[in-house]
Amino acid sequence: MKNPSESTAQTPKELLRDLHALVADAEKMMSASISEHTDDAVGALRARYEATQERLGELYSGARQKVVAGAKCTGEAIRENPYQAMAVALGIGLLAGVLLGRRSR
Repeated sequence: MKNPSESTAQTPKELLRDLHALVADAEKMMSASISEHTDDAVGALRARYEATQERLGELYSGARQKVVAGAKCTGEAIRENPYQAMAVALGIGLLAGVLLGRRSR
């Protein structure tokens, strides 16, 4: 159930904050005495959980698409310029080796 007023572009921090609020509400409900409103509270918590789960799925899907697009772009650049790609990889490896060598001494 998607709320049309909510933005689909939600940051991971906001999503994490929503999840923490959901857990806090669930803990409050568990510690409170049983009342006639328990079914309503459980229904509300379930709806919030499903909405948060949907937003998390959308966030994951968007991140996955960006990573796949970046990998395809990188693969194309490497295929178009194989020698330059090897030189860059060699330079990065050499730099990492020198920095790690200094750190271990």
